[in-house]
Amino acid sequence: MRMKPALTLEDAIKMAAASKAAGAKIKREPTIAVVDAGGHLLYLERPDHNGVNTVELATLKARTAAVRGRPSGAFAARVQEKAGFLMMPDLLAVEGGIPIHHDKECIGAIAVSGIDQDDEPVAKAGAAAFGSERQGTNS
Repeated sequence: MRMKPALTLEDAIKMAAASKAAGAKIKREPTIAVVDAGGHLLYLERPDHNGVNTVELATLKARTAAVRGRPSGAFAARVQEKAGFLMMPDLLAVEGGIPIHHDKECIGAIAVSGIDQDDEPVAKAGAAAFGSERQGTNS
C-alpha cells in the first residue's frame, strides 16, 4: 500500500496567513485559494473589496498548479507553444498559482488573485511558509 502525504487545513491556514502578510507588506489584499493534490478547494479567503471573479481565478490557478505540479504561469508558456492545451478543462494559464511539494511529490497548491502583478510573489510567500516549516524534518 502506498502512503501519500496530504495537506491539512492547518497547513492551508498557515500558508494563507503568510500570503496575507506578504500582501499587507505591499499594502495589497489578495484573494487566496489552497487546494489539495486533486485541485479540490481546502481553503479560500476573499477580502470584502475584491471582486467575486477573484474567487474563481484563484481557485483555477491553484488547481492548475496542483494537477500539473508546476506554477500556473508555466502552463501559460506551454499554451503559447501549443494552443490546443487551452482545451484542457478547469485549468487557467495565468501566473499566480504555486504548487506545494513534499518529498518530491506535489500535494497541493496555493494561488492568489486580485492584486495584479503581485499575485505570484504573494503566492510564493505562502508556499515558502509550508516549506520553511518542514526544513530539516522527515514529515
